[in-house]
Amino acid sequence: MIEIKDLYKSFGSKKVLLGVNLTIETGETIVIIGRSGCGKSVLIKHIVGLLEPDSGFVKVEGKVVNDLSQKDLYELRKNFGFLFQGSALFDSMTVGENVSLPLVESKNSFSKSDILKIVEEKLDLVGLEGILNLKPSELSGGMKKRVALARALVTNPSYILYDEPTTGLDPIMSDSIDNLIKDLSGKLNVTSIVVTHDMYSVKNVANRVAMMNNGIIYFTGKPEELINSKDKVIEDFIRRTEV
Repeated sequence: MIEIKDLYKSFGSKKVLLGVNLTIETGETIVIIGRSGCGKSVLIKHIVGLLEPDSGFVKVEGKVVNDLSQKDLYELRKNFGFLFQGSALFDSMTVGENVSLPLVESKNSFSKSDILKIVEEKLDLVGLEGILNLKPSELSGGMKKRVALARALVTNPSYILYDEPTTGLDPIMSDSIDNLIKDLSGKLNVTSIVVTHDMYSVKNVANRVAMMNNGIIYFTGKPEELINSKDKVIEDFIRRTEV
């Protein structure tokens, strides 16, 4: 479980988080939405300790993230897989090398054959086979997302953070990524946190939605509760995102 309590964060005179409160239950798929610049990505970075709050805290499995030593923070981050918005694949590496990177850099002593087996399993899990030796430049946008997701899964994390997973993809490929997120959440029993502005993804994958507005969590509830809300702020957000 992740508990976020009274989280504040400013960058100079720019106030971004103004007392965020949110609990993310183990095993759920929660989608965090909000307009660009509302603090979604800043919030996610606090969860994994990439940013330190001005006040308040984030607890992961009972541990206050910003109180951890560097060593303990490193250990905590092993529980997280991260799918970056732009996939963040290394162009100079093959698909196999990209996916295996977290295993190669870990302190665990995996043999080459063990690494190859794990990489092939994760690529198969995201629907990709026989592309170990391809370079990212040879892949479509949707395939890059799947490779990046395989890399996020390679350490068997308890939590997966998805940062705008469908950005830049056509509707068909967006549906495919949404279905993959939903399928993996069920198969692997992971806690999935999806940051997006895409209302179609909200409808497709969310067990619960948290909407950020003016530095706080403005709404939490089921997708249908959000969609049917008569709140003017929510209606305006949905209208703008569905244009």
